[in-house]
Amino acid sequence: MEVYLRKDIEKIGLAGEIIKVGDGFARNYLIPQGLAVEITHHNKNQYVAKIRKVENRKEVIASQTSMFAEKLNTVAITLKRKIHDEGQLYGSINATEIVEGLATKGISITKSQVEFDKSIKAKGAYKVHIKLTTKLKATITVTIVAE
Repeated sequence: MEVYLRKDIEKIGLAGEIIKVGDGFARNYLIPQGLAVEITHHNKNQYVAKIRKVENRKEVIASQTSMFAEKLNTVAITLKRKIHDEGQLYGSINATEIVEGLATKGISITKSQVEFDKSIKAKGAYKVHIKLTTKLKATITVTIVAE
């Protein structure tokens, strides 16, 4: 069955797309939840026109997001934490601390956008990824120093 997605659904598709999904998935989940609308031969032209408008908006948003990613790639934050004699932290750095560090630089993101390659448990410089879209990630440098 073809459906028009009203909202982004992870691993399924983005809002404004016409996708093919299983009949049961569409009728039992997507349509009742208001996440999608069934495409019939009567309403297909209407939704195709909507897709054209959405594509234009997506291009504008993509260019703005890529500029934001370029800005983020140059950002470096320093976090002061209590450290053992061996250079180990008493805990590990979490996403909330990264979000707060970026907020001091005037950059607003959510903690679900922060992705670690591995947990940060020692002093030093680390690369942390910020997920901006499903395809675009920026990398910031986080430096951990002793208080």
